[in-house]
Amino acid sequence: MASGFFEFTGTRYPKTKHRFTLAGSPFLAIAGLWRETQGNHPVSFTMLTTSPGPDIEPYHNRQVVVLRPRDWAAWLYLTKPQTELLRPLPAGTLAAETVRPGSD
Repeated sequence: MASGFFEFTGTRYPKTKHRFTLAGSPFLAIAGLWRETQGNHPVSFTMLTTSPGPDIEPYHNRQVVVLRPRDWAAWLYLTKPQTELLRPLPAGTLAAETVRPGSD
């Protein structure tokens, strides 16, 4: 669970920093995979990405898979097809806010 995530635009440091939140909700989740410790390999995880949705496309060419609260249990217990969950959300689902202007 998270309150939001960041994307960066620009070519020079510091890049412009944009914060994305789930419209109408204080929290969102990011779909990921978890692997327990195996032998000498520590616990590891990854965040899943997908093509950018209409709210992210102006900022980046891919995005993390954002799960709305109503879909959290479906992701954890695999009660919905992955194709319904592992895709960009519709336009207007994510709110963008520029939190730091960049140098270019």
